[in-house]
Amino acid sequence: MEATVKDWWLYQGAGDPADRLARLESTPAPPWRDFTGTPDPSYRPPGCSGLAWARTLERGGGYVPDDLETDVVNTALYLRRPLLVTGKPGVGKSTLAHSIAADLGLGPVLHWPITSRTVLRDGLYLYDAISRLQEANLHQLLHAPALPPARRHRWPWRRRPDTPGTDPREPDSPAAASSIARFLRLGPLGTALLPQDRPRVLLIDEIDKSDIDLPGDLLTLFEDGGFDIPELARMAAEEPSVSIATDDAPDRLVRIEEGRVRCRYFPVVVLTSNGEREFPPAFLRRCVRLHMEAPGPEKLAGIVLRRLGVDVGQRTEYQRLLHDFIERSTDGDLATDQLLNAIQLRLSRAWDGDEDRERFLATVMHHLTGPSA
Repeated sequence: MEATVKDWWLYQGAGDPADRLARLESTPAPPWRDFTGTPDPSYRPPGCSGLAWARTLERGGGYVPDDLETDVVNTALYLRRPLLVTGKPGVGKSTLAHSIAADLGLGPVLHWPITSRTVLRDGLYLYDAISRLQEANLHQLLHAPALPPARRHRWPWRRRPDTPGTDPREPDSPAAASSIARFLRLGPLGTALLPQDRPRVLLIDEIDKSDIDLPGDLLTLFEDGGFDIPELARMAAEEPSVSIATDDAPDRLVRIEEGRVRCRYFPVVVLTSNGEREFPPAFLRRCVRLHMEAPGPEKLAGIVLRRLGVDVGQRTEYQRLLHDFIERSTDGDLATDQLLNAIQLRLSRAWDGDEDRERFLATVMHHLTGPSA
């Protein structure tokens, strides 16, 4: 059955992506989510072209949201709040982020995968302090004046040049600001928070695997809508404007003023969780929550049609594969892409008889959880 498109929807709403994106940009933010960052006019984030955008389209274009999912996503868009998506592995939580970006034409998805060792700074920015120190030491070695023979045993880079402020090892010198910029790079979270008139989509994947402090750290960041880069803030008096690389590409530079990054349009943040831990109430209160159930037969058929161009209802063998997938999922969790794999194999004529068929299904439809996992 064709879903009814609601007038207020932006994601999966009526009209072409450009029209809905214009509505998204012009929709006023709630007063408590209105940020005032100033965009760098020379910075252009990746648009709807290139390899990264093709990957976003490939992954997100085949997603089939139901009405509840579409309602919740649009709620997050209007309120400019993070979207916390929970559910079992394989139900499409990460794919939803790509679907939002593809549907609204918001450019490639910024991806921040989380592990137990991840800390907030990993997502904000990266600083290669070791490489910078090595370069500074090499600079001192190459430019140090010749020493008398009796003093050659002393380290030449401990000497300072005669001109103040020209030594990149002096932490507050303009030379240090210019030097350090090449060793700084914004992470996916930091890039998403750059001030822009339209949002980027940021996927924070498997937040439930994080250290216990990360949700609280994110809570503060999401409320502030910005962060400081201490390495640049310390030198702001001498070098207030420094250009550094972004997560999208090392040559895509953006100007940072006084070491501060503050968003203008809050990014579309999608946090996924497999339910391996509970989150603090304060964190949950500031997120829009969506729990995704395993897709039913109708939704699965729609996904197969959109991703593979196969109408399940037209061929008995594909109906059998769909039935087998649903039957097997009662004994343990399966992922939707396992059904797609099975149908793709059948399109390639991977089996001839029932014995071959069962062997292939046991291979591609193995349980992710449960007694036979």
